[in-house]
Amino acid sequence: MASRKTILVTGATGQQGGAVARCLISKGQNVRVLTRSPEKARELAQRGAEVLRGDFDDRESLKEAVRGADGVFIVGTPFEKGPEAEMQQGKEIVLACWKFGAPQIVYTSVCAANKNTGIPHFESKAKVESYIKETGQACTILRPVWFMENFASPWLAPSIEKGVMTTPVHPERKLQMIALSDIGEFASEAFLRPDEFLGKDIDLAGDELTMRDIVMQISCASNREVRYEQIPDEKAEAAVGHDFALMYLWFNRVGYQVDIPQLEHRWGIRMTTFSRWLGRSALYRKAA
Repeated sequence: MASRKTILVTGATGQQGGAVARCLISKGQNVRVLTRSPEKARELAQRGAEVLRGDFDDRESLKEAVRGADGVFIVGTPFEKGPEAEMQQGKEIVLACWKFGAPQIVYTSVCAANKNTGIPHFESKAKVESYIKETGQACTILRPVWFMENFASPWLAPSIEKGVMTTPVHPERKLQMIALSDIGEFASEAFLRPDEFLGKDIDLAGDELTMRDIVMQISCASNREVRYEQIPDEKAEAAVGHDFALMYLWFNRVGYQVDIPQLEHRWGIRMTTFSRWLGRSALYRKAA
């Protein structure tokens, strides 16, 4: 049996990092968590994770967190301090990995980060990707699409619960999406199967549906009617802000293009469909 690895998981109190940490723990690995708020990682600590206080802006805390780790999962966000800060913070943790000898990095980016989309929160991740590769460190880049969990987020769920979902995506445009648990599975397997995953850039998606099909499935799962209304292109920026407007309009023009069957076949991982995700989501489960 392979020995247990110690994996540092950044962003573990957030969506992606939390999914990765829980998956690694379920696979018997030692998980080390770096967080500014250890109290928010209480659940992970109860599961056996080692919780360290620190963040990407504190080089000393990064050094202590990285030292002795067999691998580091890196996730950043542009939505707290902006894309430039995300890029700089990403460089700090990558530099710490290089200086203090972390043998393997798994970085979660975004699908199409390498396609010059001009979307600010895609471009910041592309720059972190490039920096990792410039250092020559052993890495795997995961590029997930839209999260299924976004439909349960504070910016979509309230209106859905009232019976209307609105976004700038065209009603008949297919949207590729992924469950966070699948990101956790891929990241975990990248650490456990390094010979297969190192040096790979992997686009991740689990399902693709039109917006009309999405609300139809939500209606069925929740036992209440939900309809879809598109925000017109010319009103997108006023409704969702510049960055997100660019993303939604890119969805309409180009969109994600992951070959889901090939992804499953190549890596031997069954992806979660939207209907399966809805079935286990407390927000949308039918009332008994």
